[in-house]
Amino acid sequence: MSSAAAMSAPDPLLEVSDLRTHFFTDAGVLPAVDGISFTLRRGRTLALVGESGCGKSVTSLSLLRLIQPPGRIVSGKILLHSARLGDIDIAALRSRDDLLYLVRGGLVSMIFQEPMTALSPVHTVGSQIMEAILLHRDISAAEARALTLDMLRKVGMAGAERCFDQYPHELSGGLRQRVVIAMALVCRPELLIADEPTTALDATIQAQILRLIQVLQREIGCAVLLITHDLGVVAQVADDVAVMYLGRLVEQGPVRTMLRRPRHPYTRGLLRSIPSLNTGRRLDSIPGTVPSLAEIPPGCPFHPRCAHARPGLCDRGGAPALTALSPTHSVACLRAEEIAEATP
Repeated sequence: MSSAAAMSAPDPLLEVSDLRTHFFTDAGVLPAVDGISFTLRRGRTLALVGESGCGKSVTSLSLLRLIQPPGRIVSGKILLHSARLGDIDIAALRSRDDLLYLVRGGLVSMIFQEPMTALSPVHTVGSQIMEAILLHRDISAAEARALTLDMLRKVGMAGAERCFDQYPHELSGGLRQRVVIAMALVCRPELLIADEPTTALDATIQAQILRLIQVLQREIGCAVLLITHDLGVVAQVADDVAVMYLGRLVEQGPVRTMLRRPRHPYTRGLLRSIPSLNTGRRLDSIPGTVPSLAEIPPGCPFHPRCAHARPGLCDRGGAPALTALSPTHSVACLRAEEIAEATP
């Protein structure tokens, strides 16, 4: 990034540094998140991508300190530069700290993958959104109701007054997800974490939900951390991309760079796995599966599945560290320069 570009870049909102979240089990210590670092700037969307089992959701839960035993954050910083409350290291807060409750839902909100697990089946839609408002804002119930109805209209709920009194089971999956988005954004958070927000939806509803998140993001001015395995979604909405494998980041950079000139074999494999109507080629897949955290391979953890792995190099020592290829693009691969020019 040039000095002029650096000066014009938005300020950092979230800086995650060497975050480690481990699970202490009978099978041993499982490093679900193993020393990741990234920065999310104000107003931008960072997509955290990778296959299931790579640590994406554990990362998102760690940011809000929602990890349950036997898991816990063992080290690292989660520094939130809040415009309202100043700098907050979320990782250093006590579990019952009042500031942590202010962060959750007020400064940082989350859209979960399955809306039925995020909504109470015994409370109406309106009462649940109102509860979020009254928890974080000093206003009357009448004002909270008005804000709730306004947000339901913004997320495209036809007949907001009727929806206010409905229960989640009375709504379709797409409408429930709109309610979850309304609940997450009604307090105008500075950061929205969206964990696979469209996975359970059909393609038409998925496009509507993604568009809705983008529109509301611009209106509120929040940053978005998007957790997904779908690179088609990434191409539509992300500004920056971080690729995660077995608890570690293996590549990160601007979305254009990552989609056009990926350097890590894993990123390239993910891109080759995207169906296309334009190429006519056979759909590729990454051989094998993500190994268990109890059996992480030595050396580069991706080497057993990598066509570029070199015996005696990639299977020795510890995992490669992220190395800067440019001021905005980093990769953790010992052979990145040798395979750089191949086109996915």
